[in-house]
Amino acid sequence: MNIEPVFIQEIKAILAKARANAYRAINVAMLEAYWQIGKRIVEEEQQGAARAGYGEGLIKALSKELSAEFGKGFSVASLENFRKFYLIFPSLEKSSALRRKLSWTHYRSIMRVENPKARDFYLQEASEQNWSTRQLDRNIQSFYYERLLSSSPNDQEELEVPTTNLSAIPADFIKDPYVFEFLNIPEPFQASERELESFLIEHLQQFLLELGKGFSFVGRQFRISTEGSHFYIDLVFYNYILKCFVLFDLKIGSLSHQDIGQMDMYVRMFDDLKRQTDDQPTIGIILCTEKDHTVVKYSILDEHKQLFASKYQLYLPTEAELIAEIEREKALIAQKK
Repeated sequence: MNIEPVFIQEIKAILAKARANAYRAINVAMLEAYWQIGKRIVEEEQQGAARAGYGEGLIKALSKELSAEFGKGFSVASLENFRKFYLIFPSLEKSSALRRKLSWTHYRSIMRVENPKARDFYLQEASEQNWSTRQLDRNIQSFYYERLLSSSPNDQEELEVPTTNLSAIPADFIKDPYVFEFLNIPEPFQASERELESFLIEHLQQFLLELGKGFSFVGRQFRISTEGSHFYIDLVFYNYILKCFVLFDLKIGSLSHQDIGQMDMYVRMFDDLKRQTDDQPTIGIILCTEKDHTVVKYSILDEHKQLFASKYQLYLPTEAELIAEIEREKALIAQKK
């Protein structure tokens, strides 16, 4: 008997959807259980606060009992994580407060972030952008939140990535520095700007994740033409949250005033020739390996709200190096205020 392929696909889709729904239901139920266990541990510790070492002994004894009854998953380390889960997220008592798309592994990673505002940011972005646990870990390790904060002119202690077009601010979507360690380019890097462009296109999915929220690819070596000349922009994207085109110019080496002037021309031409009536003004971003802050300070880049220069790094720096770079950018922004 021949069965129509469409019929088979429909049955498979039904089963896949059912399994996904079952997984989400189980995930939420387990998150609620872990939170409740953490709450009861804290409450019991508080009742026994007068006894030295009561909390430590309590968790060890509880681990032994639960492991004997339910098997793996209730080690001392796991129970300590449940306790931490409750202490860090005390408002999750109502299941509606849980980020249902996030797993326990997501929450464990976010719990390791010390800054409460950064934790809230990662919760929101991981849920809304469907980050895998691997992508979440990569963003935390590469200081995604802090890199956005370093380029924002807003309060340097807080970053709220807008969710509506009306409140979207270009600077809140631009990192400094960008990290392209996913290219796996061996050191020392000796490629040309065109080769770097090709590497990024070959790893477009990872590049889009590094760019952040709302970016979609439009084209490479995008041609814009006037009556007598043709110009080619390295990479063009559209950001559906900002509702504007975003142009990227790749530079091997330090930023120069010629680079800034060229990008300014590209942005003006793109606004004139490609921008639609319902689009916001085009944004231009120059990606370079080094920034001469004197050039930045005394060029149109310092005041132009649609032009940006960001460093990029081809290898994931150490935590100390990345923090130092972020702090340097934050200090420069603070000087402008």
